[in-house]
Amino acid sequence: MMNYNYHAHTYRCGHATGEDEDYVIRAINGGIKYMGFSDHAPFVFPDGYESHYRVKTQDIQSYFDSLGSIREKYKDKIEIKIGFEMEYYPEHFEKMLKNAKNIGAEYLILGQHYIGNEHPDTYASTKKTDSEELLSRYVDCVCSAVDSGVFTYVAHPDIINFVGNDNIFRKEMSRICEVSKQSGIPLEINFLGIRKGRHYPNPKFWEIAGEAQCPVTFGCDAHDPIDAFDEKSLSVAEWLVRRYKLNYIGMPKIIELN
Repeated sequence: MMNYNYHAHTYRCGHATGEDEDYVIRAINGGIKYMGFSDHAPFVFPDGYESHYRVKTQDIQSYFDSLGSIREKYKDKIEIKIGFEMEYYPEHFEKMLKNAKNIGAEYLILGQHYIGNEHPDTYASTKKTDSEELLSRYVDCVCSAVDSGVFTYVAHPDIINFVGNDNIFRKEMSRICEVSKQSGIPLEINFLGIRKGRHYPNPKFWEIAGEAQCPVTFGCDAHDPIDAFDEKSLSVAEWLVRRYKLNYIGMPKIIELN
């Protein structure tokens, strides 16, 4: 039984639906005792650009006010943390981290949706590529993020859609598994990828993770209230744990931002 989920979004990111409270009610009804909202962290790039998929700066107060009120309302039934899902962009990371702390994020999970710095040199991690350079740059970002010590876990570490040489894939992705093992920062089996039939969870990656015995956790990646508890995806994730003899640790230890 899964009694936790620290990967949930809100409508403020522009690609999720439903009311904040409905996510919590669904989670409670599914037996979730520990919940975290981790919508995409707001960030304004130096030239004024704001990503289309993030919480907008004008919605930050609404995010914290709404979730804070709901947390108080249901405090006897569920423990709620309020944080963000955020990337590691080498050029902007320090500013992104400072911004997340200043606006009140209690924890962060890593979701490396872009390779590099997103803007203006954009390359989405979900876009198919056989480029060894792009794969290596993706892995560099994930490893640097884990080494920073501020991320509670790595969401969908296998989101990179690499379709090139399998030996190169194994060599590079082994680096993520090794840094996870050494740091104790878990890697997430992502339920959104299961629900939507995406290219992740990637069996080739989880075979490597099983061999490395790095810590593994689950995340619903809810974008709709019904997904705040996802029993069907849970059964698939549990099968992956058995199939690849993964080091499933259950609920991750929250790294609280100072």
